[in-house]
Amino acid sequence: MKTILVPYDFSQEAEHAFNFAKELANNTKKRLRLFHVVELPGPQSFNSMGDATAHSNDAQQIFMVELVEKRKQQMAELEAKYKDAPFKFDTKIVFGNPFAGISREITEANADLVVMGSKGSSGLEEVLIGSNTEKVVRNATCPVITIKNEVHPDQIKKVVFASDFDEVPEKVVEKLQTASLVINAELHLVKINTPSMFENSRTSKKKIQDFVAKYGLKVASMDVYNSSSEEEGIIEYADDINADMIAMATHGRTGFLHLLSGSIAEDVVNAARRPVWTMKSK
Repeated sequence: MKTILVPYDFSQEAEHAFNFAKELANNTKKRLRLFHVVELPGPQSFNSMGDATAHSNDAQQIFMVELVEKRKQQMAELEAKYKDAPFKFDTKIVFGNPFAGISREITEANADLVVMGSKGSSGLEEVLIGSNTEKVVRNATCPVITIKNEVHPDQIKKVVFASDFDEVPEKVVEKLQTASLVINAELHLVKINTPSMFENSRTSKKKIQDFVAKYGLKVASMDVYNSSSEEEGIIEYADDINADMIAMATHGRTGFLHLLSGSIAEDVVNAARRPVWTMKSK
């Protein structure tokens, strides 16, 4: 059975994602799984004086036991609350690294969509620690919708799909079409022109037109938009047309190559205030 997976950490952002996913599940009759990862402490940490301290003390073990019991109780209460919902609902708790756990669960649950909350980050914090949301966006094998604020699927009327329109995989287009149909939203296509990646408007427009013709897309608009950077241009364009969601393909690069090239999709996920739909292109 196709599944909407919601990574859930009991934060306000996760609650927004859960509410959005509930309405999607109700509309599509898909299973909704609420997924919580209990992150186990490492073998050692550092106290305020910088000294390494063992994590295996009795107080910490008691805390972890109490936390696990609390999370089990909270999840059981949610299952009871939604046992008569018009969609199939279940919960799951695992232990370990959040990103690894979510990645595994996408496969095991046959998830065809992940809806997850995001606080967003920027600058040095993003470079040093990143976020589980960014890692999921970069590597998930299914589409991911990131949510920061309370929003409902029926409020999404305009979706901006930003791309260079050179090589957009068919699977990305198919999933994007499906998402637009499910939420009954217009699709607006945009190519961002920047000083460092300049392309004349005639060439850009021809690429977009060929893309539409190739996939037989029904779109509300096709635009070329000038900005100082692709990230800023996508967000500015979405602001200008009052879009409700941004959609993008992400390249899924990791490690040193990712640091060199960055990921526009991840930058937009961090900076945008509106929901962002992403899917790995390779």
